[in-house]
Order: sequence, then C-alpha cells, then structure tokens
Amino acid sequence: MHMSDGLVNIPTAAIFGAIAVIGLAVAISRARADLDDRTAPMAGLVTAFVFAVQMINFPILPGASGHLLGGALVAILVGPWVGSLCIAIVLVVQALLFADGGLTTLGANITNMALISVFAGYGVALALRGLARRSRGGLAVTAFVSALLGTVCASLGFVVEYLVGGAAGASLGTVFTLMVGLHALIGIGEGLITAATVGAVAAIRPDLVYFLRGTAAPLELRGSAA
Repeated sequence: MHMSDGLVNIPTAAIFGAIAVIGLAVAISRARADLDDRTAPMAGLVTAFVFAVQMINFPILPGASGHLLGGALVAILVGPWVGSLCIAIVLVVQALLFADGGLTTLGANITNMALISVFAGYGVALALRGLARRSRGGLAVTAFVSALLGTVCASLGFVVEYLVGGAAGASLGTVFTLMVGLHALIGIGEGLITAATVGAVAAIRPDLVYFLRGTAAPLELRGSAA
C-alpha cells in the first residue's frame, strides 16, 4: 500500500497531495472537538501502536505479505478525525526516517491510508452499530468487517490514482486485480488485529472507545469502566 516514487506521474502526485492537505486541514479543525482528557492520551497510544505494528508483516500468500493499515482501528478507538491525523503522522515518519513510501507519493499514501481507510472503515462501523451494541462478539465482528472493507477501499484509492496517472507500465486490469485481491487477503489479517485490539480495550475501559460514546455499550462490557 505504501506507494513508492515513480508509480504515478508528478501531476497526479500533486493532485492527491493537495487532496491530502485539504483533508488533513479539515481533520485538524474537526479533531479539536473530539480531543479531551480521554482521547488525547489514547491518540498518542494508538499512533505508537499502529507505527509499531506496521513494522511487522504477516504472510498472506507464498512470496507476499501484508501489514496493518490501522484505519478502522484508530477510527473506532479515537474517532475518524483524530484517527486520520494519527495515521498521517505514522506515514510522514515512515517516509522521512525509514524511506517506507516515496516522498512524491506521500500525499497519495495519506489519501489512501489516512483518509479513505479511516473514513471508509468508520462508515462501515456506523452502519453496523446496531450489531456492535448487542454483545462483545458483535463489537468484534463490527471491528473486523470495518477493517476488512476499509482496507479494500484504500486499495481502490490506489487503483484510482494509477488510473489517473500511473507511470509503472502495468495495465490497469493487472493493478486492479493485484491490489484489490491482495488487500482483501490483507484485510482479513487487518480485521483480526483490529477486532482483538478493540475488544481488549473495550473489555477493560469501554469508556475510552470513541465508537461506543453516545450509545449503550454491549451488555457484557457495561460496568467494566474504572
């Protein structure tokens, strides 16, 4: 998912760089309302967690591996506005310090992973909120499906960027098949990690889970908050 330099031409990189800047500017403005004495420490923790877990790859096919994107995870735990900033920080640090993702394509990577993945994942979670309210298992399923679909949507963002200005020489059909197919598999791992992490936090401190605010927590989680 981390696009390297040269995958798209410079005009395309500039377009999605501008989209990333606008999206993050809106996120900064909206995140202020969500940051409080609970969300701010959680934002730091989830940013560090995503950064660390993204460094670990898991096998999906012989010769192919994937890693956590974290979009749905941060959206559920700290909200989509704050969550998008968390992922953006991770991507900037990775690009500048570890050369993970190109500098010219940083805007495209932020668009895919910090915007599309986060908001698509959160949108799916909202659609499944009724299921999440029912039980701890329902919350886990919601987190899993949100992460899976959010990951696939992020890969579609990559395909759109390649359609607009791909410069790698591969056909669009090949790019679509590889990106969506592989990220559907990666999304399974993403979903399992997200479900386990959200479930662990919710079991101990459901009041810290942004997604559960303003709604009744699953029955077996009520009364768990310290």
